[in-house]
Amino acid sequence: MIDNAVRSNVKNIVFSYKINSPVGKLRLLSSEKGLCYIGLSRQSDGGIENFIKKWFPDAIIRNGGAVNKEAARQIKAYFNGRLRKFTVKLDLHVKGFYGKVLQKVRAIPYGKTRTYGEIAAALGNPGAARAVGGANRSNPIPIIIPCHRVVAANGLGGYSGGPDIKAKLLEHEGVYLK
Repeated sequence: MIDNAVRSNVKNIVFSYKINSPVGKLRLLSSEKGLCYIGLSRQSDGGIENFIKKWFPDAIIRNGGAVNKEAARQIKAYFNGRLRKFTVKLDLHVKGFYGKVLQKVRAIPYGKTRTYGEIAAALGNPGAARAVGGANRSNPIPIIIPCHRVVAANGLGGYSGGPDIKAKLLEHEGVYLK
């Protein structure tokens, strides 16, 4: 791991790890607390850089990381049909209403969907469907926090990785929407 001399001079260490998946290359970032970011292949490196600057401004980046390797193992098992619920530790940097939304989203079972309105109503704010969409767009850990399982009342809805990736993830779980 990181020696104590380096650790004393650096407030945060972020570990980076890249894997291939059926939905493209994924870039995993983790702190020593847990997985904090998954960059989908269609997202720019600027989004990853902005995330690091915002949450870990004085961090050094190291390749690897035990949490990333465990997340990669679980993601591969998910895509191979051997895993339906992720257990990797998370270091989620989303608070307030958005954090509550992502906790609800994380609880959606494999192969099931909820609408933006259903999530809003479950949080006691039935008029907040658009805010639920905003929370989903800000989800830093897609796939593991399965925002692809949140759909529009009339169909698929949006996805930060693109609607084709959302459809592919849902189809992988046996859900087919237009």
